[in-house]
Amino acid sequence: MVLMRSVRLAGCVLAVALSAGCQLGGTPIEQRDGYFTWVDEQGQVRYSRIPEAESESESPEREDVAETAGLPPKRALGEPDAASKLEDAGDYTTENYPDGEELARDGFIRPGQRQPYYTWRDANGIVRVSYYKPDTRTERERNPDMAPLNLTPASVYLPRQESGEAEPVAGHDPDAFAVLGIEREPENVLTTFAGNCCEALSNKEFQHWQEGREFGVRITEDSPVYDFSSGESAFQLVALPSGEFTHGFVTRLRSYAHKGVFVPTLAFLDRDFRPVRLITDLVMDYYPETWRKRGYLEAWVPVFPGQGERWLLVLTRSEDLRAQTVYDADHGPVAIPHVPYGELGLTTFEE
Repeated sequence: MVLMRSVRLAGCVLAVALSAGCQLGGTPIEQRDGYFTWVDEQGQVRYSRIPEAESESESPEREDVAETAGLPPKRALGEPDAASKLEDAGDYTTENYPDGEELARDGFIRPGQRQPYYTWRDANGIVRVSYYKPDTRTERERNPDMAPLNLTPASVYLPRQESGEAEPVAGHDPDAFAVLGIEREPENVLTTFAGNCCEALSNKEFQHWQEGREFGVRITEDSPVYDFSSGESAFQLVALPSGEFTHGFVTRLRSYAHKGVFVPTLAFLDRDFRPVRLITDLVMDYYPETWRKRGYLEAWVPVFPGQGERWLLVLTRSEDLRAQTVYDADHGPVAIPHVPYGELGLTTFEE
């Protein structure tokens, strides 16, 4: 009887032990204490045991666990990293000094470092890994506004160099050129433009040139109007930077489209509001509207404050108002009318 009770008691103890073992074995590994989960470069989920808080030298088997899991080997406690070793070796020299430009060209990946990657989940929920190369382009290459400058073709008129007129000989015929079919030298366009401009504009409102960013020049129905030799036009005066600080620079001019586009004529005036340079017929490139920018005409024009240009006068000509801008769109040619009012953006660029 006693023997039978002992057998039954042993059987109960064995059943309890087996039950506890089954429960322990059925627990997911990621829920056990002392383990952490991570994703390797191939996207596989792995599990590694958290080392106990003791010296690495006392537990060499942990290095085997890390190697099995695919983790990079850890530095021993107190062991310096690569940078510290380089500093401890002595002062930097021309042979071992890190080159910043070379590091930037390599995507800021130092020798021996692995290529950067990121993990993501696909449509089926599988974790995947994608490698990427950092953008090593320069600021000029990334920013289209910093592209090399190409001046816009245009008609440029400068003051005529006076060479003096010879006295006519006695008995000359004033109509001799017409009889011989010789055309007289046409009058200088800038001289014609300056015939009725621009001292009268000295009392008009103006705006200052702004450095470091694009600033707007708006020509609206409320802008002053003047009857130029090229026709009546609304205009805007802009005070240029002083020639004491900059001899010259290139400005990017954009004329933004709104129910048409404003085609500018640019007149540069001296301190006394006398025209010293006139730019017309700008061959401007048109950039259609996108989801982030309005459509605009663009031109690159040089400015010479160091040569006496003190004011910029923006206007349009009557012949430009009768024309239109045509560009090729995906569905065919598109014509944009020229309008007497508009908004311009000016930016300074210096090489």
